Order: sequence, then C-alpha cells, then structure tokens
Amino acid sequence: MDVHITLEGRGDLAAQVYRQLLDAILDGRLRSGERLPPTRELARRLEISRNTVAVAYDRLVADGFLVGRAGAGTFVSAEPVRGRAAPKGVVRPRAFWREIDAPEAMQGARYDFRVGVPDPRLFPMETWRRLVARELRASAAMYNRSAGYQPLREAISRHIGISRSVHAGPDDVLITNGAQQALDLIGRVLIEPGTCVAVEEPGYPPARALFRSLGARVAGVPVDAEGIDVQAIPRAARIVYVTPSHQFPLGTPMSLARRAALLAWAERRRAVVIEDDYDSEFRFGERPLEPLQSLDRAGRVIYVGSFSKTLLPMLRLGFLVAPASLAPALHAAKRLSDWHSDVPTQAALARFIDEGLLARHIRKATREYAARHAMIAEMLTGDERLRLVPSTAGLHLCARLAPGVSVRPVPGLAVESLEAYCGNSPA
Repeated sequence: MDVHITLEGRGDLAAQVYRQLLDAILDGRLRSGERLPPTRELARRLEISRNTVAVAYDRLVADGFLVGRAGAGTFVSAEPVRGRAAPKGVVRPRAFWREIDAPEAMQGARYDFRVGVPDPRLFPMETWRRLVARELRASAAMYNRSAGYQPLREAISRHIGISRSVHAGPDDVLITNGAQQALDLIGRVLIEPGTCVAVEEPGYPPARALFRSLGARVAGVPVDAEGIDVQAIPRAARIVYVTPSHQFPLGTPMSLARRAALLAWAERRRAVVIEDDYDSEFRFGERPLEPLQSLDRAGRVIYVGSFSKTLLPMLRLGFLVAPASLAPALHAAKRLSDWHSDVPTQAALARFIDEGLLARHIRKATREYAARHAMIAEMLTGDERLRLVPSTAGLHLCARLAPGVSVRPVPGLAVESLEAYCGNSPA
C-alpha cells in the first residue's frame, strides 16, 4: 500500500485512518483488489494502537469498501459499493402525501412545446459563468440574511419598479428559491387548517397542490376572457391566487375592470390576493396593464416574481413583495425553511441586473420569442380544428379543440393538455 496517512492532534484516530483510506479508495490511489498491510504493521508505521487500525478496517469492511479473506489478508473490494436500502418501515405520511403525484421534469423532446420552458440557448452562459466565478470568494461562504443578499434586493426593487411599476423598496423584497418557495412561505404564514383558498380554474397545479398540503380547502374559480370571475369567488375565501398579467395556462390578461373588482372584493372580505407575475417580462404587443400590487391601496396584495422564465429554471431564484405587516413573519418563515438562498448566485444576479445584462437579455429574448409566438399563432389560427386563445405575452399559447375533435400523442412532440391544469374538468 503506497498511501501516506497523516494523523492530526488527539482527535478520533480511528476516524482519521478510516477517512484517509476511504479517500484513497475513492480517488483510485488504492485500486480494486489491492492488499492492505496487516493491522499490526500499519499500527507500527503510524505509531498508534493496533485496535485503532482494526476499528478503521472494520468500518471499511462493514461499508463494503474492504473485504477480508481468511489467511490472505484485507483487500480493496472488487465489487462496486452499493448503498444499503433503508428499512421499509411502518410509518405512514398524512393522507394528502399518499395521494399526491409530483412527477419529475420531463426530458426534452425533439419538438418541445411544453409550457413555460425558456430556451437555454438564448441565455448568456459565458457571461453568467464569469459573474458566478467572480462571486465565489471566502466571504460568500458565511451565513447571510434570510431576506436575501442586500444588493440583489436593491437591484430587484429598481428593476420591477421600472419594468412593472411595482411599488417596492429594497427592504420590501424577500429572495426565495423560485416562485414555488415564495408560495410556500406565504402559505406557512397565512394558511391554517381549513382556510379557504380560491385559485383560477384552469390554473397552476403546483400552487393548488401546495395550498392543499398546508391544510387549505382549495376552491377553483372559473376564468373567462377578462380573468377570474370575481362574483364566483366563495364568500369563505381568505386567500385568492391569480396570474393576472398572463393567465396560466390560457394566456389572457385580466382586464382593468376585473382587477379593480378583485381588489374591492379583497377589501370587503378582508382577504389576501397573491399575484403571480411569472413571465410577463416578455410582451409582444401593447404595454401591459398595471399589476394588482401597484393598484392596491389597502396592502392586501402579495406580489410574486421569478427568474425561472426570464433566465433559467436551474437558478432557482424568485422573490416576493409583501405588505410591511407581513414582512417579519415571512422573513422568519424563510429562516426556518432553509435560512437563506445561495449567496454567490444571488450576488451574480445582482451584478447581472446592475450591469444592464438582464435588460439586454430580455430585449433579445423577447424578439426571438415574439417571432416564434407569431409563427405558431399563425399556424394555429389557420387550423380549423383549433380555437386559439388570444395572448400577447409569455412563453406559451393555448388553443381549444373544436367540437368533436380529438387528439392523440405524436412521437417526439411534447405538448400539454389543458385538462392537466383543471382541478375538475376542462371548460
């Protein structure tokens, strides 16, 4: 065995021998089938107790990295080490978690038309790599504020103030791991068992499932050409989740009259409105209507945003802007959930925004997506079997089947059915 072992201090010597032998096995310095020195010999070399070396060997044998052969010695295992299965157990999750189906992300198809997936080829990967490398420094290894990296909070508040007219200072912004965690934090703070949460129908399934997992009674509310039907919201609802800028999945924007009606309803019912503005950065027509958050005068709207669509889903960065009355509770929920989001990524994104790279990327991507949007809309409009739902923003289009028309899967073509976004049955 040609492996040098260095023992430090008076710590657990057996653990040190175990760790260094394991590292040698994993990085190939100890090869499969190689014989290790007898415990007595290695103990003499290291000037430690033979029992200490024996303990390290026994642990490696138990973990499958070494194998003992009677009369021959101890060898590095020739078989690949496989993790041992956890016990089957008898503990059962709550009923919701026995029923929920959360499929993993699908692999790309040759013709991929899945909803809300940005084109990674448009992302300036080399620039991003440079920014991340710049932020990988010792100071970034420390714990950070739960609300997020302060320069990023400042950059986001400026960006959404200019691009979306959102009223928010840096201290109003809370950084999250994507929009989904933002919804989770809001739910933790506001939902009690039995709380009625109204969602759009059709709508975003992960939000619906998340609210149910927290003990909410979720009620689907129909959506028409102007957005959610405010008159159909249950009187018992205390939270309403909407996607007003680009209704998910239909794609229509909520009219100004309907926005005003929803805010008035929330004020009367003392309810909270969660506004998910997930991809309205990409506009192909007129200037978008003001977000609910900027029209809100009573402090009942929580604005949720994400960079998963504008940049890349892998970044897992989102944010929320909440009324000041909710900020302390939301910050505490974030701290209890995962303490804080990844600091180097937050710092890189702050520079990306401040150096004008986000605005440049959005302009470039919008031109590309607008061309694709127009091409697909023209094709769908020319097909008498489909009824295109008008849309002037975002990364997807929706079309309804004409009466009596059915479809079947096409190999290599990835599309999604409207039925998957309905809690009951598609309208």
